[in-house]
Amino acid sequence: MFRFEEPAYLYLLLLLPLVTALYYYSNYRKKKSIRKFGDPSLLAQLMPDVSRRRPEIKFWLMLVCLGLLSVLLARPQFGSKLETVKRSGVEVMIALDISNSMLAQDVQPSRLKKAKMLVSRLVDELDNDKVGIIVFAGDAFTQLPITSDYISAKMFLESITPSLIRKQGTAIGAAINLATHSFTSQEGVGRAIILITDGENHEDGIKEAVKKAVDKGIKVHVLGIGSPDGSPIPMESTNDFRRDRDGNVIVTRLNEKMCKEIAKSGNGIYIHVDNTNSAQKAINQEINKMAKADVESKVYTEFDEQFQAIAWLILILLLCEVLILDRKNPLFKNFRLFSK
Repeated sequence: MFRFEEPAYLYLLLLLPLVTALYYYSNYRKKKSIRKFGDPSLLAQLMPDVSRRRPEIKFWLMLVCLGLLSVLLARPQFGSKLETVKRSGVEVMIALDISNSMLAQDVQPSRLKKAKMLVSRLVDELDNDKVGIIVFAGDAFTQLPITSDYISAKMFLESITPSLIRKQGTAIGAAINLATHSFTSQEGVGRAIILITDGENHEDGIKEAVKKAVDKGIKVHVLGIGSPDGSPIPMESTNDFRRDRDGNVIVTRLNEKMCKEIAKSGNGIYIHVDNTNSAQKAINQEINKMAKADVESKVYTEFDEQFQAIAWLILILLLCEVLILDRKNPLFKNFRLFSK
């Protein structure tokens, strides 16, 4: 596995086009100034020892050195082997409702976008923990298996839209069942399911699913998102709202009663998600209360520094730059590249 220990230094590569532009602009100004003294071809005859190519060769050598220096400072490394390491943490499965009702905007910018922002911040707060993502509407499936790779978690999170599941509904029971079977087989690890939903149009089987989770020592927390007063569901790419068969605007409401019942049965807490960050703080506190145990993770170890070869290359190029004189050298008069 290849990586850079200090990738921020790679931004120095952005200076290379600027340095090149300044160099050629300087040459342009220099040639313009020479023309004031006379014909450039005549002046060249008066200065036979002045090389036209050598300064440019020296410049490109220095430019390459600058580029290699930025790579050197970034500390390129290779991981020699994959090892299983143990870290103290917990396991969290997030079950996210992506039914069309989650497009309602009673929570800004919308229920779904607010939920994704909340999950993203939750992942940022995790440390040595494992997280997985399940999405559900009329059906449920695993979007991200439980992992300690937080970068992948946020990447998969960004790709979540209601179009992932065509079957509409709110299969909360199926989502909890799937989440319950998605944890690792390790013992003594604190486990929790975080259900994020508006709870509307839910299907049967919720109580049975929650009981199975509790019997396995898994807590079920519920984040109810939306307003009990209800909100219309916007239609994408239009200024209209979704309507029923009779042409009436569909109003979706948060089923807060059901969400509280699930949380109570799951030995968890219910949190109402509004336009503040209170829900974020509350769920983070609950995760921090969970019993931490050794969580196994696969990581690349024994990263070897690879800067030595780059350092030698920079040194060789600098020596070449020093040895190439600005003026023509009689020793190289038979070589076109250096004699001009």
